Amino acid sequence: MQNKEDIKNLIDNIKGKSVAVIGIGVNNIPLIRFLVSKRASVTAFDKKSAKDLGVYYNDLKNIGVKFSLGDKYLAKLNQKIIFKSPGIPFSTPEILTAMVNGALVTSETEVFMALCPAAIIGVTGSDGKTTTATLCAKMLEQSGVKTWLGGNIGKPLIGELGKITPKDKVVLELSSFQLQNCRVSPDVAVITNISPNHLDYHKDMDEYINAKKNIFLHQDESGLLVINEDNDITVGFKREKNCRIFSMKNSVEHGCYIKDGIIHFKDVNGDFEIIDVNDILLPGVHNIENYMAAIAAVSDFASIKAMKEVAQSFKGVEHRLEFIKEARGVKIYNDSIATSPTRTMAGLKSFDKKVILIAGGYDKHIPFEQFGKDILDYVKVLHLTGDTTEKIEKCVRNAGGDLPIKKYGNLAEATKAAFDEAGSGDIVLFSPACASFDKFRNFEERGNYFKRVVEELH
Repeated sequence: MQNKEDIKNLIDNIKGKSVAVIGIGVNNIPLIRFLVSKRASVTAFDKKSAKDLGVYYNDLKNIGVKFSLGDKYLAKLNQKIIFKSPGIPFSTPEILTAMVNGALVTSETEVFMALCPAAIIGVTGSDGKTTTATLCAKMLEQSGVKTWLGGNIGKPLIGELGKITPKDKVVLELSSFQLQNCRVSPDVAVITNISPNHLDYHKDMDEYINAKKNIFLHQDESGLLVINEDNDITVGFKREKNCRIFSMKNSVEHGCYIKDGIIHFKDVNGDFEIIDVNDILLPGVHNIENYMAAIAAVSDFASIKAMKEVAQSFKGVEHRLEFIKEARGVKIYNDSIATSPTRTMAGLKSFDKKVILIAGGYDKHIPFEQFGKDILDYVKVLHLTGDTTEKIEKCVRNAGGDLPIKKYGNLAEATKAAFDEAGSGDIVLFSPACASFDKFRNFEERGNYFKRVVEELH
């Protein structure tokens, strides 16, 4: 299967075919319903038990779905058409065996992009993709365009295909998990940046980068690519045709740049002033980059007026440098989305003083050596918790300096201690630089837990 037409033919002829859907989660439940509506014979595979699946199990069973559940749930994987959840690696032995035996492995993301009647703006990157995707959607909506926002941001859109029209626009946040082996690219492909991430999932950095590149590799001649010229990796993706660039450092011929504190958009139609960076409500240099990426992506469809209005009013996405409260003169922020060192550093650089930082979590096998050096300039006290505590501490100690480092058994203890030692005027920032899976299901659950702990502080 090589292109959109192949996928369309697959779905058109799927009636009566035996198909496997691996993973019964947020992404795949709408997919399962979609496949059942196409009269496919669906078997759903998951590690969870029927009891753990709860209402999902009963609902899907009632529409004719069969199940393979439990620890050895993939033992009887023999279907020739497999829809894989993004979180399950291609390196899973049973999936590799199925592929060797001729099975076609695809996904909700690939099928949706092939079947969607509207133009799709896809956004990926190591950091900033959720904010950038949200900004794209808000700029389009503010311009009066019917817009659908989904993908990795938490809402699969395959169940909405019957409602989406060719006049609409779709914005998809796309992770490396969703893009790996994807053979369809969106009409507009945005890459915010690339830095080491998810090396617990991908076998190495090259595989991670190649997964990201699928967002544009399968575009046709009309496809637009938007890249960050200031990033050492994405700058290498520049191409001669249909490429827009955003840069904080340099002027550009096609795309976004900054001159005298004003974001400009430049293309064949002229050079347009968009907004003063001081008028952007979201704090941080990284959010200026996110705005530039969004402007370059939607400028063919959204008005400058809408871009300005969004910049001046958008307060941000939950768990992203989210201000929680001020108590005893101490300001507390939740940045649970920061699952990598680069993301935490972007947050630290948003403040004009050193902060009390709470960090640590699940180990994605990302190097912390540079992080250890960098935080010496931005952190006054470091509170660590989670699986990476010792790893981060070692990197900070090796970097020199006398930064106070304190270690705790859980996030609640770290949060209370950080607040107790803070004085009026201090900033307490929870920005883990790590994933959440050592203690929580995802960064949202972790962020919500942090906020509950904070609300009890006085």
